[in-house]
Amino acid sequence: MLKLGFIGAGTVGTALAIRLSEKGYQVVAVSSRSQSSAEKLAQAIKGCHAVNSNQAVADAAELVFITTPDGAIPLVASEVKWHAGQNVAHCSGADSTATLEPARKAGARVGAFHPLQTFASVQQAIDNIPGSTFAIEAKEPLLTSLKEMTDALNGRWIELKAGDKVAYHAAAVIACNYLVTLVKLATDLWQTFNVPTNEASRALLPLLRGTINNIENVGIPQCLTGPIARGDSGTIKKHLDALEKVAPSVLSTYRELGRQTIPIALAKGRIDEQQARELKTLLSET
Repeated sequence: MLKLGFIGAGTVGTALAIRLSEKGYQVVAVSSRSQSSAEKLAQAIKGCHAVNSNQAVADAAELVFITTPDGAIPLVASEVKWHAGQNVAHCSGADSTATLEPARKAGARVGAFHPLQTFASVQQAIDNIPGSTFAIEAKEPLLTSLKEMTDALNGRWIELKAGDKVAYHAAAVIACNYLVTLVKLATDLWQTFNVPTNEASRALLPLLRGTINNIENVGIPQCLTGPIARGDSGTIKKHLDALEKVAPSVLSTYRELGRQTIPIALAKGRIDEQQARELKTLLSET
């Protein structure tokens, strides 16, 4: 196994370093803008040393993970003196390996290794990263090494080209971050009938879990339920009328989400083209 080093001891770097070390990978060095963060991570991994420069990590490791914030990756890549045959990977979801061009020019093999997961804290990242899907951009032999790491973490991998990264990351934002936004909109509506946010969240969570379970076990489009899935224009009209009174700022979002849902309902086969047209007309901006 390659000797690993980490430049950046934040949430992702810490989770990857700890979990990979548990799977037998030797993590030899870590650096960070915060020396205390580097020391804390090094103390958690046997044989790992907190060093005071990024160059020291590069000099000690055969594969260096740059796990800094995305905006710092190009600077790190340009400041370190890489050498031929070395391996360098960043963990950005949106950036391609183009940000590692200085390392490539120096003869290093470059890659991207992004865990498709949400991390609200370091401990949550450590808990959640096993079993995740990893988006990999690399050429052989680094490609195989990164796939082997995914297997070690009991995860799955997808191989992306440079031009795929931004669309891939946008999809992750829609599925993850904007789900939070949708739940916030829903809990705000509950406040119009005097149920506070924390109680609304608890009430909605079983519904959310059931939806995720249906996506996993039934699949899209068959998992779609609700008024659009059954062509219930009357209920949609009631929703629109109610929202106009109690939450007019949500109307445009509700309409757009409804319009995007119509093709899913058609694919499920529970509504016909006539019903789809009626729903689209109803959900159009007036």
